[in-house]
Amino acid sequence: GAGRAVKANLLGSEVMGSMSPYGVGGVHRHTPEMEQNLGLAAGAPVSVSFTPTLAPMARGIIATCTARLAAGAPSDPAAVRAAWVEQYADEPFVHVLPEGRWPRTADTLGANTVLLQVAVDARTGRVVVVACEDNLTKGTAGGAIQSANLALDLPEAGGLPVSGLAP
Repeated sequence: GAGRAVKANLLGSEVMGSMSPYGVGGVHRHTPEMEQNLGLAAGAPVSVSFTPTLAPMARGIIATCTARLAAGAPSDPAAVRAAWVEQYADEPFVHVLPEGRWPRTADTLGANTVLLQVAVDARTGRVVVVACEDNLTKGTAGGAIQSANLALDLPEAGGLPVSGLAP
């Protein structure tokens, strides 16, 4: 994260043992892209508040995302979870973890996989989703291979690892 530009605050000696936010206040370069794609999925404009945090590791993203439960949508945690499990049941690279198991970046290292866990915050009426991915393999590199596979009518998972390298 935080790009590749040489900046003193991004040097290994500066970031080791610490985490720091960047792109705070709606200025992150990927915010418009997220709003566009979420809006397409929702069928209505979506506003995103997004602040990434730089962690001292070579690769990996963990995101904790929250959203208000839609009016009339089930708020029962089991029903919300079941909807997520059903939505991703046939996706080879998206896995909703068993209840109680939270995603870790180490578990996605080297894999073209997103690990998800979903919970309902009944107090606030929000769904909470935690997602982990390897931002290189599941990022642009893996995305290019996955897209090429689909464009060439090859198996979508061809040449892409599903399991991470962590023991």
